Order: sequence, then structure tokens, then C-alpha cells
Amino acid sequence: MAPDQQDYFEDDIPTMPAVDIADWRLRTFALYDKVRQLAATNPFDAHVFWRQERDLMFATHPASALTADMKASFSGLRTADYDPSFRRYAALSPEGSGQEMNVETGTDGVVPFTRIGTFELPGLGSLAAWRLRSYGGGIFVPFRDATAGKDGGSYGAGRYLLDTVKGSFHGTRGAGAEQEFVLDFNFAYNPSCAYNEAWACPLAGPANRLTAEVPVGELYLG
Repeated sequence: MAPDQQDYFEDDIPTMPAVDIADWRLRTFALYDKVRQLAATNPFDAHVFWRQERDLMFATHPASALTADMKASFSGLRTADYDPSFRRYAALSPEGSGQEMNVETGTDGVVPFTRIGTFELPGLGSLAAWRLRSYGGGIFVPFRDATAGKDGGSYGAGRYLLDTVKGSFHGTRGAGAEQEFVLDFNFAYNPSCAYNEAWACPLAGPANRLTAEVPVGELYLG
């Protein structure tokens, strides 16, 4: 399991040692903790660290989504350079709250989500924020943009912006009615199913599709 991703339903999970999964999760939470610390003063340095650490984990960790054959030829994830214009701050509005999204899977049955609001992003569009209503909970924000499926672009089924149950979170600023989430698209990443069909992943639905291009973050190796 790649625990920095919203990949709850892995066909091959029984064959993966639990200790390897636990170690990946611990390293992923530590990764994002360090990213938040670095980004408080220099988001560029945080992004460099994030890229280096994820490349190392994908290349060497036994719980990586990459198979042994893929690791043998792996030279790093395809990730764009940092662009500060894609680091956004947005309040979570109540629009759409209460909408349900039930993701059917072949291994874990139906996995339920409830919409907790909407992020409005000038120049990009709007994104629904979802709460996982099963074990672990957490806030989940996937997205698909205009680069999806294009040559040199991003994964066709979309990427993940936030997934707090797996540690992928960049913090907030302000409090109460003034609270805003840090939405830094430079740290967007692919679900594990982009690299290995053994993983089944919730993807970006109609409320999480942007018509604008987001040419930053992790792009697609395929």
C-alpha cells in the first residue's frame, strides 16, 4: 500500500507484510510533517525535499507501488519544478455539503464519502472536499485538470491534492470564519493505480474536475 495516497483497496494487500505497510505510513507522515515545517519559511525547499524523499521511497521501499521490474529501471518520478503561483489559500465554503459519494470496489465493497464543502480557486475553478466515512476518516480532495491524459501531462484519471488520513496535508492559516486551507498544487501526486493495476483508487468525480491546466506537481511517467 502506498499510504500517502487514497488507495484503500489493494488486490494484493494480503501478500504485503504488515510491517512494511506500517513503515511506509510512518515515513509518509514524517515526510509531510517535515514538508510543513520547511514550507513555513521556504516552500521551494519543502518541494525539493518532498521530491527527493518520494523518489527514494518509490525506488527502494518494499511497500512502494512499483514492482521489482519497474524499480530496476526507475530513475525518479516525473515532477514539475516548483511554481509559487500554484500555492493557494482557500476557505472551505459550505456549498455542496452533505452530498454523498459511494465508491464501489471489488475488494472492500462500497467505501462512503460525504462532501464537507467546496474550495473556490480563482483562475482554476472549484473543488469539492470530501470526508471519508469509514475507518481513518480524514479529508480527501482529488482533482483532474486540463492536462489529464495529454502527452507530457498528468495522469488521465486525476491526482490527489489532500488526503489527511494518509498524512498528505499542508496546513491552514487563520481561525474560525477566517480559516483558510493551504492548497499547494506543486505537491499534487498520482494515485498508486497510475503505476500498478493491483491498486484500485477513488478518482476525481464531476465536482473535482478543473477546466484549467495545472502543469505542476507529479506528472505521468506513462
